[in-house]
Amino acid sequence: MPDHPAETGGVASLPPLREIIAAHGLSARRSLGQNFLLDLNITRRIARAAGPLEDATVLEIGPGPGGLTRALLEEGAKAVIAVERDDRCLAALEQVAMVADGRLHIVAGDALAIDIAALAAQYGTLRVVANLPYNISTPLLIRWLKQLSLFDRFVLMFQSEVADRLAAEPGSKAYGRLSVAAQWRCEVRPLFTLPPRAFTPAPKVCSTVVELTPRDLPRGEADPEILEEVVAAAFGQRRKMLRAALKGTFADPKAVLTGVGIAPEARAETVSIEGFCALARELARERG
Repeated sequence: MPDHPAETGGVASLPPLREIIAAHGLSARRSLGQNFLLDLNITRRIARAAGPLEDATVLEIGPGPGGLTRALLEEGAKAVIAVERDDRCLAALEQVAMVADGRLHIVAGDALAIDIAALAAQYGTLRVVANLPYNISTPLLIRWLKQLSLFDRFVLMFQSEVADRLAAEPGSKAYGRLSVAAQWRCEVRPLFTLPPRAFTPAPKVCSTVVELTPRDLPRGEADPEILEEVVAAAFGQRRKMLRAALKGTFADPKAVLTGVGIAPEARAETVSIEGFCALARELARERG
């Protein structure tokens, strides 16, 4: 690992996070989905889970006062792009940037409005490592999954309920649209779970760090938009049998389901990702 000033006298020399928060009058805002992660052991654990970082350009969303940001820099990240929409946190992040040897780039703005393709064009392939704001975690991930060629890996903190949905297998109650969207193109691996007390303020739920690694090839051949349409229709009425749930999607859903080897009486939560891909291919053929 190369020596960085941040590892010796730089980032390590910064005041404790709690002092930074007090000095800048910061407090987590529920409206922004903020829960600050102040335990350096945990932030280092996340950064190491995302490593090795020496050749990685890390995209961090919602860094807040910069706890995980520090850990990423200390673990030797080539560059960290920190996207923060809360103006109150920018001064605290600037304090980190001053000792980060030019490796921290702060982007003030809303992560949902950032042009990821432009960032990738400027910095190269991105690795997203973040304690995601709860209220935008799912929309962000869905957006990234549609631009997967821009990323090499994701190590992300979610509410545990969302993490369960990401990793769920067919036949479980947690299995749904998010499971299919993530697992179709990525290997999904929950890494570890943190209790509410790990955060300030403590949320009401546990949080889980999840690793998503893009697959070389999707789990089944399908047009992404048609696959999304089929999955949405199937899970939109998940208590119904598929022959009824897909009535407005296919001209003859019973015949299509039988043709791809899925029982017309089955429900969406029992269908594999490969099964949904087969249905998407049939819909593409039906539409010509």
